[in-house]
Amino acid sequence: MVIKIVALGKTYFNDIWNKFDVIILVVDIFAYMLDGLKLDMEGHHAVRLLRLISRLASFKELVSDLLSIMPMLVNAFPLFIFFIYICSLLGVQMWAGELRNRCFLEEDVLTNYNVSMSPYYLSAPHDKFPFICSLDHNDGTRRCRDIPASSKNGTTCSLAPPRGGSPGNASVPAVVGAGACVNWNVYYSVCRAGDDNPSRGATNFDNIGYAWLTIFQVVSLEGWTDVMYMVMDSHSFWSFLFFVLVTVAGSFVIMNVCAVVIATQFSDIMRKKADRQRPGFRATIKRLWSQMIRTYMRFGDQVYPEDSPSPKTMSMGQIFRPWQRRLQKSVRSKVFTRGIMLAIMLSIITMAIEHHEQPLELTRALEISNEIFTIIFAVEMVMKLLALGPSGYFTDQDNIFDFIIVIVSVWEFTSKTDSKLSALRAFRALRFVRLIHALPYLRRQLVVLQKTVEEASTLCCLTLFFIFVFSVLGLHLFGCTFNLHSVDGKPIDIRKNFDTLLWSMVTVFQLLTLEDWNLVLYNAMASTTPWAALYFIAVIVFGKDVLLNVLVGIVVDKFQATPASGSEGNDYSSSDSLTPNKDPAGATQEDNPAPVHGSRKRASFKGKQLNFTQRLSHWLKEREDWSFYMLSPDHRCRVFFQRMISHRVFDPVILLFILMNCVTIAMERPGINLNSWERAFISMSSTVFTVIFLMEMLIKVLALGLFVGPQSYCRSPWNIMDGMLVVLSLIHITIRLTTGDENHMLGILKILRLLRTFRPLRVIKRAPKLKLAVEALMASMRPMGNITLICCMFLFFYAILGVQLFKGKFFFCVGESTQDISNKTQCLAAGYHWDRKTFHFDNLFDALISLFVMYSKDGWVNIMYDGLDAVGVNQQPLMNYNQWMLLYFLSFMVMSFFLLDMFIGVMVETFHQTQQRQRKEDERLRREAERIQGIKVVEVPYYELYTPVRRDIHTVCTNKYQDFVITVLIVLSVLIMGLEHYKQPVYIVELLENVHSVLTIIMVVEVFLKIVAFGIVRFFRSSVIFRNLEMSDKIPINPSILRVCRVLRLTRVLKAKNIRVLLKTISETLTQAGNVCLLFMFFFFIFAAVGVELFGQLECTADYLCMGIHRHANFMNFGVALLTLYRVCTGDNWSNIFKDTLRECRPGVKSCSRYLRWASPLYFASFVVMAQFVLANLVVAAIMQAMEDSNKIRLPVLPAPLLLTQPSNPCTAWA
Repeated sequence: MVIKIVALGKTYFNDIWNKFDVIILVVDIFAYMLDGLKLDMEGHHAVRLLRLISRLASFKELVSDLLSIMPMLVNAFPLFIFFIYICSLLGVQMWAGELRNRCFLEEDVLTNYNVSMSPYYLSAPHDKFPFICSLDHNDGTRRCRDIPASSKNGTTCSLAPPRGGSPGNASVPAVVGAGACVNWNVYYSVCRAGDDNPSRGATNFDNIGYAWLTIFQVVSLEGWTDVMYMVMDSHSFWSFLFFVLVTVAGSFVIMNVCAVVIATQFSDIMRKKADRQRPGFRATIKRLWSQMIRTYMRFGDQVYPEDSPSPKTMSMGQIFRPWQRRLQKSVRSKVFTRGIMLAIMLSIITMAIEHHEQPLELTRALEISNEIFTIIFAVEMVMKLLALGPSGYFTDQDNIFDFIIVIVSVWEFTSKTDSKLSALRAFRALRFVRLIHALPYLRRQLVVLQKTVEEASTLCCLTLFFIFVFSVLGLHLFGCTFNLHSVDGKPIDIRKNFDTLLWSMVTVFQLLTLEDWNLVLYNAMASTTPWAALYFIAVIVFGKDVLLNVLVGIVVDKFQATPASGSEGNDYSSSDSLTPNKDPAGATQEDNPAPVHGSRKRASFKGKQLNFTQRLSHWLKEREDWSFYMLSPDHRCRVFFQRMISHRVFDPVILLFILMNCVTIAMERPGINLNSWERAFISMSSTVFTVIFLMEMLIKVLALGLFVGPQSYCRSPWNIMDGMLVVLSLIHITIRLTTGDENHMLGILKILRLLRTFRPLRVIKRAPKLKLAVEALMASMRPMGNITLICCMFLFFYAILGVQLFKGKFFFCVGESTQDISNKTQCLAAGYHWDRKTFHFDNLFDALISLFVMYSKDGWVNIMYDGLDAVGVNQQPLMNYNQWMLLYFLSFMVMSFFLLDMFIGVMVETFHQTQQRQRKEDERLRREAERIQGIKVVEVPYYELYTPVRRDIHTVCTNKYQDFVITVLIVLSVLIMGLEHYKQPVYIVELLENVHSVLTIIMVVEVFLKIVAFGIVRFFRSSVIFRNLEMSDKIPINPSILRVCRVLRLTRVLKAKNIRVLLKTISETLTQAGNVCLLFMFFFFIFAAVGVELFGQLECTADYLCMGIHRHANFMNFGVALLTLYRVCTGDNWSNIFKDTLRECRPGVKSCSRYLRWASPLYFASFVVMAQFVLANLVVAAIMQAMEDSNKIRLPVLPAPLLLTQPSNPCTAWA
């Protein structure tokens, strides 16, 4: 740096990167000075690494682009912080100290009964949450009386303890019966606040700092249900509404607004630089490769020149050229290509059927097939080399890839090894990429994916550098500090640590995926200081919310830059087929191009002897427009039915019956007694609704016709769906009445009941806005299906590779002491159980399930740990036995980021195209509204006839400084409210009350003046102002919560243009989100009803523990099932719920369903795909569209005369 300063002089500081180097050097000098004072500045070594950014041109360019986004982010992220702060204030107001509640002993048991017990009840080791009780004045779901009975040696204690004994004289009752013991837990009956908070003290609402951190965790959607369940236990069951609203508003709206800001801004920057973009990495490789080929050809020409006089060479060339032409014709023929494609498919099938503990005959057959396919592909490679020559062969990337695979396969075939090299045969599965040429609809998505990977190469390098920097920083801050001990005092090894550089980088990558990041946070705060949370917030904000969202912008830009093919572009309007053609004239001309009742038609049959078939055909043609060929269009009954279905009351009445039927479907659950009145009511209502819907279908069929005719019943897909549901309901009733719910028919009845849950879909046809949203979603099915197929191919390859690497290796020994167990034989000899992990790679199906869980970003860390611990077949796992397997799991997770963002790109593009259909009409309506509004502006101001005193009051109320003063007061009051905390001193309470009183007086005066200035009607019509009401005796909530609502007034006085654009985006998103919310509601309703039917009888007991299903998350009834599905939708630890549904049935349990092994994966896979990958991304698409619309709308600039007559009152300016 000194050399550069001497050489460049003052111009050195003109470059911002040189200033950046100076700042880094100053930090280093400051750190050395602190070292001299025996003070350690942790993490200053990581700052030095930032110099690399200014040394690499690609990094400098990308970081400069990110810095250009900062002006918009400066407005977006404060909005996000502001939202969390408001929610944190509400949390402090409602739940300060609530999570400290524990059940304490009601008397001194040690002194009175000589029994040693903990001062408060401690949960069992297998319990995930501490036992948090509810105070008497709260309505929490847990009381001290709910504490389970104590146990001794695995036996539940049932004897009642003594009561009322005097100290020192009370005696323990004699043991009655073998194994009987005293249940001392009944003494834990006093619920009061203790000293400890959950999550090692990190989760609470005791002050604004911890509350902000807890709400940030909730918004991140990782571990938020744990916080919600604990608050429900301590405060009220209805607390879940707060957390659901926070996650919806914070995660799905505000966080996505920040993501859209980053993505759209970066996409705009990329488009501006598209013309002057340097060639990418792939283009550079292509250029180098072509140069190598040309060099090879020149070398060949020099060695064997064409004018060589050697007759031998000329004769060999003359002999080989005809054979080469024939060989070229052969390898380029369709027969040869289709034969190779067939060989690829058969090769993939042979790899797919390989599994653990397969028969010896199958193993031999697979080995022979492997040799045959190796020979086939080797022959193909040799033929292409001879036909095309080295220069022609190696110019094709597919040929290069085939060459590598064939060389590896031949190496494996000749070496006859069973080592880890055999896993390389799984790379043969990549040959199925060549099959994509037979699927032209996938080409565009693959081109977009390819361009995205190329464009994101610099971003990936920068992300890797980001991970490295924060890994070094974490290594200095938290290295070797995570010291945990079990109940018996033994140390616990935690792999989520920063002890080495490798595991520090793995942990930072885990934080970027948000998987169990809260657990690492808890350990760091407990081991070091609560300020350690700043490190994790920085990693998530700058890594997850900034860098990874840039990838979304790249994907969206590539989708917009890559034109759609004609066949695919037409698919976006394919949803129009869902709407029946209601133009009878046009339909008649299309379906009936020539008249069939004319005299020529009748004359053509004169003089001819018509047989029965001809007469029947003629009769049918004459009655084409008759209903069932019996009711003519003018028939009295048919006309009556047509008037009935076209009446405005008909659809609302049918909709009412559908909603009533939805209520009865929600009442359905497996645990209802067959002889109870509830079961009789549900069965009777099902029959009644089926009869009603059958009558509706018959009326429509008689009025419109069944098949024939332009407006017949079956011409509409919605009517077909209605008819199928009615027919299935009739079959269900018939079987139930004829068999009487016999055991052999229960399976069929359950299937029909499941199909009946799709009946709420009939509401879609009768709700126009919802129908439009569904049709827009249908329009995205084709491109979404293409992306899904690409993802399936990606999962298929990694599944085959996973089977090769891990089949038979995910078993472990279950017992009390397994330290000395090394294999299955020793485990069984010790009397222990040899068990298998729920997610494993023993066959292709289970490998796909495991990879799908990883693909959803939930539970992937634990699966990775199992893979690292795998030793061999029937071998006990060892911790971190093979760390090279990190390459398999981390590469999968990196590719999953690209493929998940492809869903966003498809949905954004499709949503944009569906919005274009309404853009012209909306633009016309908006211009009409602006024209009308402009006419109103020139009207005589309403305050023209005010008295002088009222005119002065109006001037004060419309003064801009008045808004500024009120804004400052609101901000100060909200900041002072942040001082409130658990066990606060008296002066804090007095300060809060005084500030509240002063601000209330000011607000009352302001309201009074504005009512005088604007009038009562105009005041309440143009503004909604929240006021504090002393209602502690009227409503069962803390009235101080309403003070927080004052801060909502800040949104009315924000003058920054970018912030107003963001607020406009949020308001537009909430407007458009109505249809998306309706889709979510119907989607959740159907899956909740199906989930209750499938998993309503899952058993979770103390001796048969569940990992995810418990009293707050289950499918026992419809309401809790909805909350459980919302948890799955957010991706919070849904894999454990999935694990519980995959468990094998216990012996002798009749209520357990054997079909859950295949039904559960279908259920959760379909729900996760639709909820997390489609509908959630539909919200992102709506936000991106709203952002685009908000940027297009500019505030009108009024002429000077109108500005003089227009008041600056915010109540009217922002109405």
